[in-house]
Amino acid sequence: MSIHDLDFLKAKVDQLKAEGTFRVLPILETPNEAMVIINGKEVINLTSNNYLGFANHPRLKQASIKAIEQFGIGSGSVKTILGNMSLHEQLEADLAVFKKEEAALVFQSGFNCNAGVIQAITDLGDLILSDELNHASIIDGVKLSKADKAVYKHSDMIDLERILKEKRTQYTNVLIITDGVFSMDGDLALLPQIVDLAEKYACLTYVDDAHGSGVLGENGRGTVDHFHLHERIDFTIGTLSKAFGAMGGYVAGKKVMKEWLTLRARPLLFSTSLPPAVVGALIEGVKMMSESDAYTKSLWDNSAYFKTKMSQAGFDIGHSESPITPVMIFDEALTVKYSKRLYELGVYISPIIFPTVPKGKARLRVMVSAAHTQSQLQKAVDMFIQVRKELGSI
Repeated sequence: MSIHDLDFLKAKVDQLKAEGTFRVLPILETPNEAMVIINGKEVINLTSNNYLGFANHPRLKQASIKAIEQFGIGSGSVKTILGNMSLHEQLEADLAVFKKEEAALVFQSGFNCNAGVIQAITDLGDLILSDELNHASIIDGVKLSKADKAVYKHSDMIDLERILKEKRTQYTNVLIITDGVFSMDGDLALLPQIVDLAEKYACLTYVDDAHGSGVLGENGRGTVDHFHLHERIDFTIGTLSKAFGAMGGYVAGKKVMKEWLTLRARPLLFSTSLPPAVVGALIEGVKMMSESDAYTKSLWDNSAYFKTKMSQAGFDIGHSESPITPVMIFDEALTVKYSKRLYELGVYISPIIFPTVPKGKARLRVMVSAAHTQSQLQKAVDMFIQVRKELGSI
């Protein structure tokens, strides 16, 4: 036996296998669309974040090709040295207009955005208040900060105010952080109430709108726009890898925010900027969203159709207020079995189990897109019903 055999990891993997929760990653063999081929089998795709069908849209692909021809494959540098191309400047300007903010700053991913922004805008003597169900990237970003931390109960304004009453006077700045749309349950943050409390106690507000960007608000402008809270949210984070169809993240807010973060957000200082092909496609994606609300309308129409049919069939779909639709299975091993059987029948939905969600809260998280047809969604509902008959009631 050798230390290099990594037996301690093998024991952990064997434990997952014994619990029935070990997974081998699926291999996608086509563009990520409504219908895909996974491991050689054509299936209805109900598990991606390609909300608007932009990931393989002809306009974005053409814009990507044009950007490569003009700017090459890679930016060749971090943003702060020589990786800030005119393409990046244009994308940031377009995003600022789209988000109705003074400025926007683009990161390599939404995760990098939270990792870079939170630590750069807080310091010793500050306090961060975070919703208990915030995304993992927020949790990790908070850990990187020198500020003190506290967690309030999910969307519980009484608990949030309790902490503010107890602690606000002890700190220089207090930053309240919440998801705009919570990624596992699809519920919306109580942003109006959060902002009211923030202003009452002189706190800053930070919204991660990864699942609201391109989905909520006018033409998909996001949760802040949905609640008409422009000028009252200090930092709005979004992803460019979901509704926008490519990859990346951004923060939108005041010009001075951008000036500071450009020089202090560590992912921008120590990691190469987004490649031209991605940025070119994103510029076109922002343009398409600005031109029309047809994509978001189709998304919401499909979401309403699927939710209605699943509710009528007696499935527990939680309390989602967005296209994210959790189908609650609760038992982890059973959730994995449901996913496998649905795949065999022609529907792919990834199982969501611990540690992504707490134990006992396992679910199949359905992600409907604007690109689905109602016949595809009806087939998925029919397959859910069939699998329930085979594996037992949930």
